[in-house]
Formats: sequence, C-alpha cells, structure tokens
Amino acid sequence: MRRTLSAVLMLSIALAGCRAKEAFDKAKISQDLEKHGTMDLVKDVSNDKYNPPSDGKLTDSQMQMYLKVREKEKAIAQVAKKEAQAHADAAKKAGDKSIAGMMEGFKTLGSAADMLTADIRAAKDLGFNTQEYLWVKSQVMAASSAAMMSKMTDVANASFDSAYTQMKKSYDEAKDDQSKKMYKEMLDNYDKQRAEMKQSQASNTNAALAYNQQLIAKYDGALNAIATEMAKWEDKPGDAQKSMDEFQKNTEKAIEDAKKSQ
Repeated sequence: MRRTLSAVLMLSIALAGCRAKEAFDKAKISQDLEKHGTMDLVKDVSNDKYNPPSDGKLTDSQMQMYLKVREKEKAIAQVAKKEAQAHADAAKKAGDKSIAGMMEGFKTLGSAADMLTADIRAAKDLGFNTQEYLWVKSQVMAASSAAMMSKMTDVANASFDSAYTQMKKSYDEAKDDQSKKMYKEMLDNYDKQRAEMKQSQASNTNAALAYNQQLIAKYDGALNAIATEMAKWEDKPGDAQKSMDEFQKNTEKAIEDAKKSQ
C-alpha cells in the first residue's frame, strides 16, 4: 500500500513538474514574441546565406535539424495562435471602430505574423542557418507532396486497371463483330492512356526526390510533413494527423475495392 502511495505521489510530482515547465516555456516564448517581433526577426535572418547542393539531396543532419525546428515551431505557433485569438476577442469587445479596438486589431495581425514565421524563429533560436532550414523544409514538403500524389495515382491506376479488366471481359464475351470492334477500339484507347500515364509518372520522378523520400522514412513518415504543417492551424490537437490517417486509410480501401472488382 505504501509503495502504491509513493508511486502515485512521485507520478503526481512529475506531472506537476512537467506542467510547470510547459507553462514556463510558454511564458518565455510569449516574452520573446513581445520583445522580438516579426520585423526584428526578418532583420536577424537577412544575413543568412546558403548554397543548396546541386544534387538536391538531403542529409541525415539536415533531417535532424528539420525535426528539431519542427518541434520548437509547434510550441511557438501555439502561443502565437492563442495570443492572436486573445487580441481578436479584445478587439471585438472594445469595438472595431474604437482606438482600443483598432490597437488590438493590429496586435492580432502581429500575432498572426508571428504564427506564420514560427518555423524561422525556431530555427534562429536553435542556432541554425535559416536559409538552409528553408531549403530543407522545401525539399521535405516536396517529398511529402509527391508521396500524397503517389497515393492518389495508385488509386487512379487501380480504378483504371479495374475498368480495363471489365472492358476486356466484355470484348471476350462479345458475340458479333460490330461489338468486338467497338470494345477493341476502347481497349486500344485504354492502352494508349496507360502508356501516357506511365510516361508521365516516370518523368515526375527524379533521383533526388526518391532519395529524400527514403531518407525521410527513416525519421518520419513522408506524409507526416503535410500533417504537421496542417497541425499549426488546427483547433483541436490531433485533428490534422487524424485527417491524414483517414486519407491513407481511404486510399488503401479504394485500391483494394478496385482490385476486388477486377
């Protein structure tokens, strides 16, 4: 019994410590946003320079940098979002046409700008080259977007193959020459479209993109980059990731359903 009480007490102390640290971190972020606005941030990062590698490939250290910035960015964005909402509420309460309301309106815009630049601020606070970070982020987002398009392409291909199979079945079962000719022309058109689709997919895939997707998969799912970017704007924590999980689930189901109908 004493051991159980001790364990509960230690857990309570640990949770209280975590909450206290979180509150302290948020207060520190809020103070920094107030003392160091977006224009100050822009001036600070204006001297950062970076020449991206010609092959467009990311490195392990750059992925680690991206994940560290992303974690801190989330904390900054949450504070900025909360402050933007508080200023917007204050402006509404004071009245849009009042001086106090107008001042709160300007503060709302300032907090919104802080939210939009949360990642750059995070990179700067962590001591990273902001221009290198922005390049890394663009590569990660490109790989993530390509992964999403690939999922959608898989669905399209599965549906296409299902339609082709049904058309081939109709061709084989046709009893008269006129019907066979019609189905043959449709099958030929399908074959032409399939060849064009494969050519288009091949041209949209490059070595750097494929390499970066494999590297990202070591640290984080490629699609999670989009989910995390969306998470900055969500009202309820976890909604963005839930939407992305639903997207993947629905695409997989669509592919499976298309295969069953063949």
